[in-house]
Amino acid sequence: MKYLLLIYSDENVWADGEQERCYTDSVKLTHDLKSSGHYLDASPLHPVATATSVRVREGKRLVTDGPFAETREQLGGYFLIEAQDLDDAIAIAGRIPAATKGTVEIRPLFELTGLPAEQ
Repeated sequence: MKYLLLIYSDENVWADGEQERCYTDSVKLTHDLKSSGHYLDASPLHPVATATSVRVREGKRLVTDGPFAETREQLGGYFLIEAQDLDDAIAIAGRIPAATKGTVEIRPLFELTGLPAEQ
């Protein structure tokens, strides 16, 4: 089953150099996950100040700067994995370096038929 591991943290909690170390450690983790057959994709996100939100109401598109919601923790990145079950996904989430500063939300993917195939 595929799981999306969403990484949330306060962008201001990272001290000098910690963010880069987190990225380095995360890249190492992706290589470990690839070798074990769990890795599908991963990426950090640019800061929340670069976000744009789109809503459609009564047929009209509303575009606003910023994230969907104001929260203490922001979505900072993700891992897309293949795991045997939730316990397997939890074990992997616990290895994500950013979990030491924030939260990793685990969401199973609802796989739709008829989507374009990966290339």
